[in-house]
Amino acid sequence: MTADLALDTPVIAILRAATAARFAEVTAVLHETGITTVEFTLNTPGALDAIRECAGAAHPVGAGTVLTARDAGRAIDAGAAYLITPVVVTEVIEEGRRSGVPVICGAFTLTEIHTAWTAGAAMVKVFPASVGGPGYIKSILAPLPDIPLVPTGGVGITDAKAYLDAGATALGIGSPLLGDACTGGDLEALRDRAAMLRDQVR
Repeated sequence: MTADLALDTPVIAILRAATAARFAEVTAVLHETGITTVEFTLNTPGALDAIRECAGAAHPVGAGTVLTARDAGRAIDAGAAYLITPVVVTEVIEEGRRSGVPVICGAFTLTEIHTAWTAGAAMVKVFPASVGGPGYIKSILAPLPDIPLVPTGGVGITDAKAYLDAGATALGIGSPLLGDACTGGDLEALRDRAAMLRDQVR
């Protein structure tokens, strides 16, 4: 196993946009509302610089869409506190293990989920979760009850509780939570959505 990843709230906010220019500001709002686990996707231009900017905060951020060991190393050097992949990439898990940085590894089938877990993932991101919904999470946990699952992809604010009730450890949520906040949208509206989500996952 890589290092443990403790979540204050069972939500990972996924920040992806045409530019990371507003990531730090959006992250500050999320932290203020109690959503303290935030992923900056590496396919967003400027994501590494944004990670560097936020790395010294009380709640450090992680890097998402990590697909190679090189990307993992660059993200860790920038100060990423955790790494998240969309698919099973064992070299990223191995890089996280060497550096003591937890990896949430993306997977979908039971075989992929088991492979990611036994390779050392701290948690397994079930992606895209909307294909199977909460019922799929419950079905996975029947034979694999000890694997912490993070449904991601198509998870909305109003169905967050259903996923947690099905046994999910946490949820990865992007646009239903962020809306247009990363591209100049209303931060107060983001705060309201974050508060609604927090109420759903309590």
